[in-house]
Amino acid sequence: MIAFLVVLLAFCCFGTSVSANSVFVPNVKPVLWISPLEGKIQVDGLLDDPGWQRAVRADNFTETNPGDQVQPPVDTEVFITYDETRLYIAFIAHDSPDFIRSSLRDRDEIFDDDHVGVLIDTYDNAAWAYQLYVNPLGVQGDMRWTPSGEDIGFDVVFESRGRITEDGYQVEMAVPFKSLRFPNRDEQRWRATFVRVHPRDSRRYYSWAATSRDEPCYPCQFGTIVGLRNVKPGTQLELLPSVFGAQSAELDDFDKPKNGFTDTDNNLDAGLSLRYGVTTSMSAELALNPDFSQVESDAAQIDVNTTFALFFPERRPFFQEGSDLYRSFYNVIYTRMINDPSVAGKLTQRSDRSAFIYLAGYDEETPLIIPLEQRSELAAPGKSLSNILRARRTIGRASHVAAVVTDRRYDIGGSGTAGGVDALFRFAQNYRIQMQFLGSFNREPDDTTLTPRLDGETFADGKHTVTLDGESFSGYAAHTALARDARHWNSEATYWGSSPTFRADNGFVTRNDENRIVWYNNYIFYPTNRFLDRLWPNVNITRRWNANGDDRALSIESWVDFQFKKQTRVVLGYDVYNENFRGVDFEDMPLYYGEVNTAFSNPLQLGVWVGVGDRIARNVQPAPTIGDGIHIDLFGTIKLWERLIIEPTGAFSNLFRKDDGSEIFEGWILRTRFSYQFTRELFLRLVLQHDDFGGSFNVEPLLTYKVNPFTIFYVGANSNLQDYNHRSIDPALRTSGFEPTSWQWYFKLQYFYRV
Repeated sequence: MIAFLVVLLAFCCFGTSVSANSVFVPNVKPVLWISPLEGKIQVDGLLDDPGWQRAVRADNFTETNPGDQVQPPVDTEVFITYDETRLYIAFIAHDSPDFIRSSLRDRDEIFDDDHVGVLIDTYDNAAWAYQLYVNPLGVQGDMRWTPSGEDIGFDVVFESRGRITEDGYQVEMAVPFKSLRFPNRDEQRWRATFVRVHPRDSRRYYSWAATSRDEPCYPCQFGTIVGLRNVKPGTQLELLPSVFGAQSAELDDFDKPKNGFTDTDNNLDAGLSLRYGVTTSMSAELALNPDFSQVESDAAQIDVNTTFALFFPERRPFFQEGSDLYRSFYNVIYTRMINDPSVAGKLTQRSDRSAFIYLAGYDEETPLIIPLEQRSELAAPGKSLSNILRARRTIGRASHVAAVVTDRRYDIGGSGTAGGVDALFRFAQNYRIQMQFLGSFNREPDDTTLTPRLDGETFADGKHTVTLDGESFSGYAAHTALARDARHWNSEATYWGSSPTFRADNGFVTRNDENRIVWYNNYIFYPTNRFLDRLWPNVNITRRWNANGDDRALSIESWVDFQFKKQTRVVLGYDVYNENFRGVDFEDMPLYYGEVNTAFSNPLQLGVWVGVGDRIARNVQPAPTIGDGIHIDLFGTIKLWERLIIEPTGAFSNLFRKDDGSEIFEGWILRTRFSYQFTRELFLRLVLQHDDFGGSFNVEPLLTYKVNPFTIFYVGANSNLQDYNHRSIDPALRTSGFEPTSWQWYFKLQYFYRV
């Protein structure tokens, strides 16, 4: 394999060269002076309104991927102006209309299409930035950029229209200043850039402000927009009233599917969320009797061989404002731990260099994660009151110091508090140091019936019991890292450590009693040939041990990423690891894996990940054992027409004992999402999911009318069926096939109103 990689590396790096235009000069930190609107603009995608005639023009885009600051093969023009209430942006994307990739989809589902957009750092501090995108049909996508990643759940209310023309496509955007946060000044100075994604032979990325691969601070390379005078951010009142209802039922007796159903819920209710701009930099939000349910279930995950709680992303709109502030190196804030609040409130403040968020909620059905050294347990202690405070101060170029405090009080008694400080410092352009130090104090609820199967178990060398029996204890956690982020060589050395008594009841901390050192390296090659865009070998070395110094795991992960033309990515990897699990030593366990992910055509995108090798069977009794098996993940997108999208996903996993070849487990999960978009606002969605591990089948239709991210009407249902002929069913109860076990229908009407 090493010889193969050497030959391939030589071929990739010294193949046929593609010369760049030597006279092309990129825009490096350009400045754009904009002037107020003269005339009117109607957002319809036509660009023939008089208001565009004297709008300032931005052009001379630079290709930043796969080309490195070279001239793009197609031209892009941007026009920008403003009035007292809105920022207007128009894009003209020159291209052959025959090759444009576009689809009529729900918002935030456009990122495989051609699209254009604007990124704006309104505070000019590289702490976060708005990302507003539109595809050729005017469908919107928005995100929030932060140094720790992009938050796709973030939503902004703005107008957009697009249309395909003989010369490509063009897009109009109107962004209300009330939808943005920015300093209260007579004249604004914003960092910004305009971008275009052009998915063809490669996923080409063009930017008005040229960006260097050797500069990890992305917003530091934006251009500057000046000339915005006498515009104000929103300080108004926003109301979000809603009416919602549901009815559900489930089997009287699961063991007797023919005996009928009992209604478990039948209600009609109303709620109100409101947001008030206390000042131009501070807002307060209150949600009374909110409907925080999700309209689409979480995709099932294979948990048959895991010992830790599973993570699911947050999709509820109330928690999106300020969501970048929740993040820290330890996940001590996980908003899904506020599960079903009857009331929730939030206070958010942002200024040039500082930001904080205070979040409170009274939860009716509280989940609790009990972290241990090699597994986590779940409990449901009922009602609780949560208070969360996070503050951050930006320093220099994309560095910060921050603090966090979380506190949860249970109605039945007991509490959990965690808090600490964290910081990130960038220096010498390509280097960063990051750290976090946390402490926790827990007083458990005194109710052992919440954890009946844990009776007799202890932790922290027998000092405490795992059951919830009213004990009190304190703990700590720490994280430090030194990293290099650059054009070619990237490296990061990190340390994580937590005591056996550290907990974060409002976070997603599933493991404690751990010390972990990780050293990661990669080197990125950028070939200049007709076959490959990028090649990067990676190696990751991890060692774990507990608070007593007992070795728990040592792993060496090595893989090579190939980014081929035709938007095709291939990964080949080999891992070997040793682990002590539940007192049993497992040594020299190999894993071979590969991934292929391709978007070579507009109608069809496919991906597969396959791993073959040794794994520990963690949940078998009386002791874990070693097995070998295979795990497969499948995913894809099929665009039958512009309006119909099919998204199949699947997972298969098995494991067999190495000593006698007997089966430990085997099963699969298939999930398919069908979406038909009648208009930009109206769509029908159907989700089908079959879980072979338990023999369940779920059907979830949903009809939605969405005017903007917050004004929405939907009606949906879900039906759960059980295969009573499945292997998991007692043979005495087996029937000929599927029987319904529960069903629900629901609706919601929500209207967004700005006073």
